[in-house]
Amino acid sequence: MSRPLSRITLQDVAREAGVSLATADRVLNGRAGVRGQTVERVQAAIAKLGYRPNLAAARLARGETFRFCFVLPAGSNVFMRQLAEQVDNTADWLAAQHAFIDTLRVDVFAPEQLAAVLEGLAGRYDGVAVVALDHPRVRAAIDDLVAAGVEVVTLVSDVPSSQRCHYVGIDNIAAGRTAATLLGRFTAGRRGSVGLILGTAALRDHAERQFGFNQVIGGEYPALRIAALGESRDEEDRAEAVAARLLREVPDLLGIYNVGAGNRGVAAAIEAASRTRDLVFIGHDLTDDTRRALLRGVMDAVINQDAGHQSRSAARVLLARCSREPLMLEQERIRIDIFVRDNLP
Repeated sequence: MSRPLSRITLQDVAREAGVSLATADRVLNGRAGVRGQTVERVQAAIAKLGYRPNLAAARLARGETFRFCFVLPAGSNVFMRQLAEQVDNTADWLAAQHAFIDTLRVDVFAPEQLAAVLEGLAGRYDGVAVVALDHPRVRAAIDDLVAAGVEVVTLVSDVPSSQRCHYVGIDNIAAGRTAATLLGRFTAGRRGSVGLILGTAALRDHAERQFGFNQVIGGEYPALRIAALGESRDEEDRAEAVAARLLREVPDLLGIYNVGAGNRGVAAAIEAASRTRDLVFIGHDLTDDTRRALLRGVMDAVINQDAGHQSRSAARVLLARCSREPLMLEQERIRIDIFVRDNLP
């Protein structure tokens, strides 16, 4: 009778293969100095017994612990507060893996400040996850961390020309295209303008969403014209002011796509203008604010990214990279969710 998989140890593998525990460990970890026939016997024993290594126990046995830093935006962005809460939750799980998280809050709209913070992390952390501005100084800081042996993942917003090892986030061009398709269909063939509100074009996720949105509106909805852009820096008051200006100055305004945060401010401007029934409002991230806006009929659809999945994925990627363990890429793919009032969780 075979033993339960959870109880199978490397010692069982060694016994089955007729080798010492040290030899089985060398084969498992791909170290040199073992004859080919012996490697085959150990691999056959692993397959026969269904052995799965306890990676956390192996790290403990090797005396390995890792320290990670998550660099998140400061400010009032509701989604980023959710992400910070999920990072705290992830820290509890990660501690059992003998890895630990510190969190820093930084003004990511200020590239010099963000770069200076990143430059100060070398030698203090094994891995860094950062919501990053795509800026030359920030790219250089990421590359310097990597050159110093620090594993770096970008989180939510990417810096693809840097040496970061992985991006954890949604496909933002696809998200922008999705917003355009929703807005185009909800306006139902009417002719008029749609307003775009950016946090900042300097954040790559915002720029990519804008690009995808422009692609679809320009190519598939010729009756719609994109009105002048406005930037909110992801602040509620600024988002409200930009939306109010669009509502006031664009008489044929049919819809608003808010690329970043500040949805509460946009909703307030729409309600103040009494346009909740005829104006289409699409935004990002399911929060308490966007949930209320959907339920009140102010907002028509929310394009969501799961903050918990992103936090856990960033931690898993850093842990795997630092431990030189395999990474399940499909598990780390962050999907796009679409919520309307009728399918709220």
